[in-house]
Amino acid sequence: MDFDDCYKNMWKEICDTMPLLLYLTLTNYSDSLTGHLILAAYLLAVTDERAIWEKLKKLPLLCVSPLIATLMALVLYMELPEFNILPYFITSIAILAMCTLWVMWAWRWNFWMASSAVCMAGILQEATTVLAQIRSRVFPSDLVSDTAAMAIALAFSIFAAALLKRFRFGFWFRLLLEDRSGQRRTAALMLALEFTMEVFFFVQHGVQRRYLAAYCILLIVLVIVIIKLIIYLARRFDDSRAIQAQQDIIAQQQLYEQDLEDIRRDIRSFRHDYKNLLTGLSQQAGEGDLDALRDTLSELDADFDRHLGEKIQRSIQIGNLRIPQVRSLLLGKLTELRKRGVECRLEVLYPVESVDMNIWDLVRCLGILTDNAAEAALETERPWVEIVLLAQGGRLFLRVSNPYTNALDPGKMWDEGWSTKGAGRGLGLPGYQRILESYPNVSRCTSWADGVFVQELTVEGRP
Repeated sequence: MDFDDCYKNMWKEICDTMPLLLYLTLTNYSDSLTGHLILAAYLLAVTDERAIWEKLKKLPLLCVSPLIATLMALVLYMELPEFNILPYFITSIAILAMCTLWVMWAWRWNFWMASSAVCMAGILQEATTVLAQIRSRVFPSDLVSDTAAMAIALAFSIFAAALLKRFRFGFWFRLLLEDRSGQRRTAALMLALEFTMEVFFFVQHGVQRRYLAAYCILLIVLVIVIIKLIIYLARRFDDSRAIQAQQDIIAQQQLYEQDLEDIRRDIRSFRHDYKNLLTGLSQQAGEGDLDALRDTLSELDADFDRHLGEKIQRSIQIGNLRIPQVRSLLLGKLTELRKRGVECRLEVLYPVESVDMNIWDLVRCLGILTDNAAEAALETERPWVEIVLLAQGGRLFLRVSNPYTNALDPGKMWDEGWSTKGAGRGLGLPGYQRILESYPNVSRCTSWADGVFVQELTVEGRP
């Protein structure tokens, strides 16, 4: 056989295997694409996403992942035909990595938050896929029915994701991700649970048909246990944060009481000198020295404001805050700002007794705005922060103002990680925006002019 014959035989073998290879590639790609779409549906649920349309517009880039995964799996299975499990796990790791990069880009999260979200969505996606494959084993079907089965699996994932959002699982999961000190531990836990589910997915191929019902029940129980575990850990974090807040309230109340004691002591001292002051004023009046009388009265008024007026005014403003958590936060911020050399102006014109918003979310928003204002103010020659709270007719109006010197980019200031102060900063405003997405009765406004940056928040009273 000459070279031409060998070449023709080789080409014939390639042509004979090409249809089968193309069929397997398209089938694997369609399965992988469906799995990625299911993963995206669960991602929207576990991240408690409100701006769904904005994330869906970024979905086409995710479709590159199943193509890469399909080609990778094809090469690995051809190169390692004797190792069935190794190519599967290598491909799974690659998919997790690609999906994590996509979430980091789409959500503007750090690596640990993105990987935790992908693993949690992957657990739910694997469970859905396993149930779909078990159905196909019990009821074998042709290609058309398999396509319908994939559509049913996708529809089921959308329904399950809607249920998760309805029962606020995403709220608890995102709350757990907000524990910055434990983000790496959470990511490691989610990765371990994801690989546990991967093992379940791989093992189901060896389960005999008479045990499939028990296997399904075990799988569903495992998913429920994982969901319960996440909610339990999130609630523990929330409880610990509430306990810490209560301790801060006690400490700040003690500081408030100390300020009142200082006012009482200064009043007693002023009262002790009152007769002497009147005697001196009477003598100046009797001598007809009106200029000296005016100077003394002005000095007395300034001294009163310096020693008593500011403290009394501040205590009155703080006293109008009838919500302990908010009062505690502002007492702490006032003390911190004074230590850092920032002049703080507080106005609470009417008693603030209630607000139609979760108190802890309001505290977080107020803390973010105050911290950002203080950071910006410290970069000016005369740093100051003004906080105004106005409650009327069930509505709460909040305004935080500060001077600023840096250039502002309104298109980037809400992006995760962006800051005029450099990399690693700018984590507050995106979190502030995410909190407000859950409240249709809350509106925010940002403005800056003449060197003053203003953040306003209005909480409408619900009927």
